[in-house]
Amino acid sequence: MADSEKLLLNIENKVATITLNRPDALNAMDVNILEQLHMLLKEQAANSEVRCVVVRGSGDKAFSSGGDISNFGGSGRGSSERMGAKLAPVLEAWSQASVLLREMPKPTLAVINGVAAGAGMSLALACDFRLGCERSRFVTAFARLAMSGDFGGSYLLTQIVGTAKARELYFFSDPIEAAESKEIGLLNWLVDSSDLEKKCRQLCLHLAGLPAVTARNMKANLNESLNWDISQAVAVEAERMAETAMSPETTAAAAAFFNKSK
Repeated sequence: MADSEKLLLNIENKVATITLNRPDALNAMDVNILEQLHMLLKEQAANSEVRCVVVRGSGDKAFSSGGDISNFGGSGRGSSERMGAKLAPVLEAWSQASVLLREMPKPTLAVINGVAAGAGMSLALACDFRLGCERSRFVTAFARLAMSGDFGGSYLLTQIVGTAKARELYFFSDPIEAAESKEIGLLNWLVDSSDLEKKCRQLCLHLAGLPAVTARNMKANLNESLNWDISQAVAVEAERMAETAMSPETTAAAAAFFNKSK
């Protein structure tokens, strides 16, 4: 498979869908994918025509099994340098994909159609929302390889499931099946696999239909609230609320609400 085919982009109805396209390798992220994913996400974050970003994996077995470690220590391009003293900054650069999904000023959705493991799990957790089906399964996987974890997973998992559960999942690396994933917050929505595409379209229609200023300020409020006290929350929310209230889209939405129209 050509490198250009390993990461697919489709933009339709203001939704950018990025697909990890290595189904035979459980959508493991090789060096080429890792180097391109950050660039692609950065472009869509800045694309004013895109209101929502979806990340998913090809096939029906995996979202992503994580980093393709077979390439990291082998004879692949630049592998000796990456496994040496410069590995940390390279990993940090690749991990900016998680930062962008978390911080870009538009909603992000991961469609979990199978296993999400290691860095693949971290990437899914970086999204604002996660949609799954009965095939969905999460596993941190790092402990199985005697690794400590990357792509912001320790931060993201702790925020979602709490400190105690995050430690359990990292140290013991037990798989979390679909039902439990929904119960503990790893999945926002759990639907039958036959309804996965329909539900995805419904969610994207709603998210892409939000005014850009509304989505941007709402996401910023929720992200920054982790470090606020109530006084800071009230002050910053007021500033952003005033900004959204003055936008043409919000004015139109308010008028439609009172007129009982869309």
